Amino acid sequence: MERFLAGDRRALARIISRVEAEGDDGRDYLRTLFPHSGKSHIIGLTGGAGSGKSTLTAALTAEYRRRGKTVGIVAVDPSSPFTHGAILGDRIRMQEHALDPGVYVRSMAGRGALGGLAPTIDSVVAVMDAFGFDYVLIETVGAGQDEVEIAGTALTTVLVNIPGTGDDIQAMKAGILEIADVLVVNKADHPGADILVSQLRALLSLAPHGQRRPPIVKTTATKGEGLEQLAEAIEEHRDYLEQSGEMGKVRQAEARHQVLGIARQMLLERIRHSMPEPELEALVARVAARELDPLSAAEALTGAGRL
Repeated sequence: MERFLAGDRRALARIISRVEAEGDDGRDYLRTLFPHSGKSHIIGLTGGAGSGKSTLTAALTAEYRRRGKTVGIVAVDPSSPFTHGAILGDRIRMQEHALDPGVYVRSMAGRGALGGLAPTIDSVVAVMDAFGFDYVLIETVGAGQDEVEIAGTALTTVLVNIPGTGDDIQAMKAGILEIADVLVVNKADHPGADILVSQLRALLSLAPHGQRRPPIVKTTATKGEGLEQLAEAIEEHRDYLEQSGEMGKVRQAEARHQVLGIARQMLLERIRHSMPEPELEALVARVAARELDPLSAAEALTGAGRL
């Protein structure tokens, strides 16, 4: 703990590993460190697969380093539904920051969690926050229209879009578009970028009068273009929260999200440990054979009913 609070990155890495393992020592570390958190600007970058989130995250990090700020990065990679392994390949796109003492990159496996995140994401972000980074960037797994969990973790959510994906905007407007605090049109040097910007503006015009409309920023992350404007848009969002009095509401919503998320994870683990694997498999087999309905099986598993 002393080494962690003194800025030792090896201590940071080891504590994150223990927190991810969800053991008793990891929970003790989290309890001790949580009062030191709450100072970093937590930024979530989400969007469809192939939208350039990793490249954009690396480019935004370079912009913050140019400004003399420290950055922690949590990159979530999808896990195999069969082997449960993950490539953790986002680091490959961020090699330029590997030796920078002002940047720390941590890859996490999604492990089947919904919403493009990982089960222990809130705890890991809290540890990185407590370490004292000016910014903590969270890059999600490629998200669909209902994967909006990042809004409960990040203070500012950046939704990354790219041109040339057809009429996907219509599918997005009922879900993920609504969580965006900043809209990015990445790969802006590709044909159709201006059309996409127009589509996004048209959708934002449908928002109720008086509601904040997120700014739209065009970037070409591979060339480092538009990153200064993106950084300014992110800062403007934080200023808006503080000046409008919305910051307290956002913090309250984040705390609620974190408490319920951890509680769900703990309850699920308790349920899994309360029934021996052979009994669970026998219960599942009865459902597969249509001898028992899933609701009754779940009630039996949770102790809410009887077979």
